[in-house]
Formats: sequence, C-alpha cells, structure tokens
Amino acid sequence: MEKQLVRETTQHFRVTFHTEPQHLFLSPGRINIIGEHVDYNDGFVLPAAIDKYICFAVSESHSPNCTIVAKDLKDSYTFCLDNAIIPVGKMWANYMLGVLSQLVDRNLPVKGFNIVFSSNIPIGAGLSSSAALVCGFGFAMNDIFGLGLTKEEIALIGQKSEHAFVGVKCGIMDQFASIFGKKNHVIKLDCTSLEYEYHKADFANYSLLLFDSNVKHTHLTSGYNDRRAEVERGLSILKQNFPQIKSFRDCTEQQVDDAKEFLGDTIYKRCHFVVREIARVLEAVKALDGDDFEKLGKLMYETHDGLSDEYEVSCNELDFLVSTARNESTVLGARMMGGGFGGCSINLVKKGTEAELIATISDAYRKTFNIELNAYMVKISNGTYRYID
Repeated sequence: MEKQLVRETTQHFRVTFHTEPQHLFLSPGRINIIGEHVDYNDGFVLPAAIDKYICFAVSESHSPNCTIVAKDLKDSYTFCLDNAIIPVGKMWANYMLGVLSQLVDRNLPVKGFNIVFSSNIPIGAGLSSSAALVCGFGFAMNDIFGLGLTKEEIALIGQKSEHAFVGVKCGIMDQFASIFGKKNHVIKLDCTSLEYEYHKADFANYSLLLFDSNVKHTHLTSGYNDRRAEVERGLSILKQNFPQIKSFRDCTEQQVDDAKEFLGDTIYKRCHFVVREIARVLEAVKALDGDDFEKLGKLMYETHDGLSDEYEVSCNELDFLVSTARNESTVLGARMMGGGFGGCSINLVKKGTEAELIATISDAYRKTFNIELNAYMVKISNGTYRYID
C-alpha cells in the first residue's frame, strides 16, 4: 500500500516540478489502544503508529522560495523564506508553516524547498493525520538540512505548531506516536515526563479493526477546548482541597468523590473519567504483557462508557457502533477513538471473522443512520522514516 502511495506522490512531484524528488519520507497515522483525553492531563497513554501514511517527496529549490503542494487537495502554497512566516488563509498549510516558523526562530539552517505530499490516512477518522503531517514535515526538514533535532524535539515542535498556527490545544501523544512508533509494539508514554517504554503487542490471533462513522460533528474543536478548560478547573479545585495533589496522576477516585460538592456535577464527571482512565492504561499494559486480551477488551468497553457518559465526547453514531459490536461474540472490545464527536471506533476482534463483522455492522449502521460505513484493518508499524525503495 505504501509503495503505491510513494509511486503516486513521486509522479505528482515529477509532473509539477519537472524533475525527480531528491528525498522521500513516510509519516504514519496512529491508533490509541487506550488512554483517551489523558495526554493533556499528565496521564499515561498507549498509542501505536499504523500502516497508513503521509508521503513527502522533497527537493531543495536552490533559492529562498518554497512551494508546498497538497496533492489530495489539488492546492499549493508558495512563499519566500526571506519574509516572516505567519499563519495564512489555507489551514492545511498552517500545520507546516507552524513547524517551519519554529525552525527559523531557532536560527536553524533551513533552505528553500519544493515538496509534494499525499496521504492514505483517512481524514477526520481520528487517526491523527495532522500529527503525521507536522511530524513528517519536521522530520524531513531535519533530515535534509541536517538540523540536529532529536525525535523528541520534532514531536514537540509538531505539537506547538498545532497550538500556535492551527489553534488546537492538542496533547503530545499523537506526535510522539507518529515519530516513535515501533512495529508490533505499543508505546506506554508518560505524558508528564515524556519517558516511554515499548510493550510487545502480539495480536497474532486478533485483528485491530477500525469502523469509520463518516461523521464529524462541529463540536470537535470547541468541545475539545471546552473539556481542557473543564479539567483544568477541576484540577485547580482538587488541589485546593488536597494540597498534596500536583496532577491527576496523584489523585484517587475517593478524592474526586470527596470533592464532588465543590466540583459540581459536570466537572466531577470529567475528573472522575480522567482518574479512572489513567488507571485503565496501567491495567491495559499488564493485560498486554500477559496476553490477556479478554481483559484488554473489557477495559476498552469501560473507556468508551466513560467517554460517552462522563466526558461526553461521543455521539449517537459512535455509541451505536460500540453497542452493536458489544453484541457480537467475535468482538472482545470496542470504543470510540480520538477527540470524539465522530471519527472511528477501534475494535479488537478474533482473526478470521473480520469480513462477516464488517458486513453485519455496516448493514445495521446503514439501516439506522443511512450512512455508509468505512472499515479499515490496521497493523502496528514503525514511526516516521526516510523511504528508500
């Protein structure tokens, strides 16, 4: 699949710039097995890079001029490094400009370039195509121009780009997973210290199946930012009541319960979810290490229930997908994945049953919502890398 993506991206570069690209890079999307909405709450997460990518074909322009071509959008943006790099009207370009702005601000030796990028990561499905974009671009600039950045620095630069040039206050998980991914391993990431460890994810008898709801409700950005504000307020209240608490990781369910009258119903629910979700990640690591997939599936269902009922970032379509999967004996666990209000559910299913399950759930979804369902089988892959044919 990646070979076709590389071939088509290279051909578009050739047609656009009348020469071969000097460099090729692949930057993956990601899944998160468990640990949703805790990456910005000092929690642990359990993401992995997947075998769906953005491909970057790049050459130096031998001038201060830069041209970025978004093949899939049939759009391009040209600018000069001699001018200030600021956000522009093309939102897709701002992801990359936000990265470049930081490189220039650090006085790193970036030069003019021509770039074509194309993706087979489903857009809007909660697979972090935006993280793949900022990290892949940052990785390419670092590699081509010898900037000397570490992988961690590239991930942080990507995160800051989304904050400053796009306006989404994302956590670090997506960028970290895209850069640090390792084939057949999940990453247990400490979102406070950025310490991480790999855990083998041997899904030999199981498959990871994504059901794309094909809806994206308009609450995503506003809802995401609202949740961040709510849990920040909640943590402030918890600290006032329990001075020993420094982050949600230090907090217990009992403390959240004891502070309920100060938190109020809504913020109580948000905080309760966060504390339980941080604990679920640690339980999931133990389950994976012990090949206890029944336990892992149970934890996935618990996460979805919390995201739907307490954090309130699900939607009717995602709830339907998970509840329908819950009634299928071949599904061990399912939950919504990503920011919410649409996108994908992730399902842990018995290998060999995927086609029948896709047909069953697609039919039920079509009859209920009159929407066609997209299904993707994904494998856990390596992080961003230079592609050599």
